[in-house]
Amino acid sequence: MKQFLKFTLATIVGIIVTSILFVVISFAIVGLIAGASDSATVLKPNSVYELNLEGNLIDRSQDDPFTGAFTQAMGKTSETTIGLDDVLSNIDKAKKDDNIVGIYLKGGSLSGGIASIKEIRNALVDFKKSGKFIVAYADNYSQRMYYLVSVADKVLLNPQGMVELKGLSAQTMFFKKTLDKLGIEMQIVKVGTFKSAVEPLIMTKMSDANRLQVTVFMTSIWNSVVKDISASRKIPFEKLNMYADEMMMFQPTEKAKQYSLVDSLVYIDQVDSILKKTAKNLKKDDKLIFVKHTAMIKVADTAKYDKNKVAIIYAVGEITDQEGDGIVAKNLVKTINDVAKNEQVKAVVFRISSPGGSAYGSEQICHALTMLKAKKPVIVSMGDYAASGGYYIACMADKIVAQPNTITGSIGIFGVIPNISGLNEKLGITYDGVKTNKMSDFISVTRPFKPEERALMQNYVNRGYELFVKRCAEGRKMKTDQIKAIAEGRVWTGEDALKIGLVDKIGGLDDAIKMAVAKAKLTTYNISEYPEKEDFATKFMKNFSKDIETRLLKSQLGEQYNAFQQIKNLDKINGIQARMSYDLIIQ
Repeated sequence: MKQFLKFTLATIVGIIVTSILFVVISFAIVGLIAGASDSATVLKPNSVYELNLEGNLIDRSQDDPFTGAFTQAMGKTSETTIGLDDVLSNIDKAKKDDNIVGIYLKGGSLSGGIASIKEIRNALVDFKKSGKFIVAYADNYSQRMYYLVSVADKVLLNPQGMVELKGLSAQTMFFKKTLDKLGIEMQIVKVGTFKSAVEPLIMTKMSDANRLQVTVFMTSIWNSVVKDISASRKIPFEKLNMYADEMMMFQPTEKAKQYSLVDSLVYIDQVDSILKKTAKNLKKDDKLIFVKHTAMIKVADTAKYDKNKVAIIYAVGEITDQEGDGIVAKNLVKTINDVAKNEQVKAVVFRISSPGGSAYGSEQICHALTMLKAKKPVIVSMGDYAASGGYYIACMADKIVAQPNTITGSIGIFGVIPNISGLNEKLGITYDGVKTNKMSDFISVTRPFKPEERALMQNYVNRGYELFVKRCAEGRKMKTDQIKAIAEGRVWTGEDALKIGLVDKIGGLDDAIKMAVAKAKLTTYNISEYPEKEDFATKFMKNFSKDIETRLLKSQLGEQYNAFQQIKNLDKINGIQARMSYDLIIQ
C-alpha cells in the first residue's frame, strides 16, 4: 500500500509539473511569436509577391501561426490555412506598390470553394491592368487551381506534371440503410419539393427533383469556369470541353502544351530566369526579391485614417442557436446591433458564406439586419454559399452581390425527429410512464409519430416556410407567389439567381463595398471588420485541445474523416432547419 501511494503521488506531481511547464512554455512561445509578428515588411525595388497555392482557403484569415509548428513537432501533418481577405488585400497592395513588379503563383493544390477561387481570379485580372506580370508554376495543377492560374501571363508546368481538367461531378452520402440496420427511423416534416438536405436520412439515392437541380447548377458552374478559361487562354469553349473529356490528367504532359493549356514545360530551377525575363525594366544584374504571402500581409496599409467607416460583417459557417463554431445567432445579432449603434459606420457590407442552419436563429439575424438597414445601407456579398438560412439572412439587404458560381436560394425548411424504437427493440430496452394530458409526451424519440402529432409538426413547419417566403418577398420587393414559384427548396447558382431576381449583381466583395460606398455617398472611408478577430493567445488556449483532436482523427481516418464529420453533425439538426444539402461533394 505504501508503494502504491508513493507511485500514485509521484504520478500526480509529475502531471502537475508537466502541465505547469507546458503552460509556461506555451505562453513564452506565444509571446515570442506575437512579438515577431509585429514587425512590418518594407518592400524593396524589384519585389515579387509569391503566393503559395497550398492548404485550405477560408473566407477570413485566422491569427494562428503556432498550430503548424506544434503539429509538426507532434509528428502530424501541418495544414496551412489562407484567408481570402488577406489574399485579396495582398493582390491590391501588389497592384498599387511600385516596388512590386509581378506576382508568382506557386504550387497547385489550394483547397477552396469555386466562388472564392473566382474572387481571387477576378482580383488577378484587375491586377494585370497595372501592366505587371503574373507567372504560375506547379508540378501538378488541380482543376480548381488550373482555373485560377489560367489568368496568368505564363502558365508553367513540370515536364512530368499533370493538369487536371475533367469537368465536375457531385456526390452525396446516404445513411438510410445504416439507420435501418440500427433500427432508427428519421421522421421528416418539410416544405419544398427540392429540399434535399433530409434525403441522405430517408433515401438511398437522389430524388428526381434533386438530381434535376444539381444537374442544372453543376452545369452552370462548369460553364462559368470554362468561359473564364477560354477568355484567358484564347481556347474555344467547345475545345476545352473536348479536352476535359480526354481526362487531361492522364494524358502525356506534352499534350497540355500542345493544347495551349500551359505555355512551357520547365523544372522549378528554371522558373527564376523566366520571371526575370518577364519582368519589365529589369537590368541584367538586378535580382528579384520574393515576398512571401505572410510577409506581404505585414506591408503597412497606406490608407489615411478616416472617421467614415464601411463595416464588413462576416457570417461564415452553419447558423446555430448554440455556442460553438460557425454563426452563433445571438453573437451575430449582438455584433449587428453594435455596428448599428456605431455612428462612425456609414454603410455595411454583410459577407455571407453559409449553407444555413437554425430557422429560429436565421429569423433573429434577419430581424437585427432589418433594424440595421433602417439606419444604414446594407449590401450583401455572397461567398461560396448563401443558401437556405444563408439566403434568409441575406434577403433583407438593400442589394445582393453574388459570384456566378455562388450556391444560393434553397428557400425551404424542414424538421427531423428520430424514432429509435427499432434500436430499443434490438437492445431489449422498453419504456413505461404516466402523463397528465393528451400531448404530454409529444415529440418522443422512443416511438413513431401519431397522426395528430405529425399534423401539428407539419403545420408548424408550414408556418415557418410562410414566414421565410414573406421575409424574402419583403426584402426583394416581390409578391409571395413570385417567391414560391422559385422557392420549394430549390438551389440556384448566382448566375441563375440573378435572372430570377434573388440577387442584384454578379461580383465579389470589392463590388459590394463599392455599392455600399455609393449608397452612403462617401468620398473617403476606411474599412472596419466585424466581429473583431480573436488575438492569437486567446484563440490558442481556446482551440488547442480541439485542434489536436481534429488532427489526430484526420490522421487516423484519412479520406473517411468527412464521412465521420457528416455523421457527427447529425446532432446539430435540432428544431426546425433552414439548411441546404451542404454535404454535397463537388469534385
